[in-house]
Amino acid sequence: MTDDDVMNRIQKLVEEEHQLRERAVGEGVSEDETARLRRLEEALDQCWDLLRQRRARRDTGQNPDEARPRPPAEVEGYLQ
Repeated sequence: MTDDDVMNRIQKLVEEEHQLRERAVGEGVSEDETARLRRLEEALDQCWDLLRQRRARRDTGQNPDEARPRPPAEVEGYLQ
């Protein structure tokens, strides 16, 4: 997976997230849609983390293709 692949995935996830959030404000969302929003947030966090890993590896002369997605529980536990 390249940086462009990760960015494309992020863009698709963001678009879906925005659609669900707009619907939530207007007409509300179901429990399934609320759960989907949570999964989208986790997937976005994983993608951003993967992109940061790839960039860090590249910056330090390592192979960015060796970066791997981390589990949602690990990524969600990071301090901002």
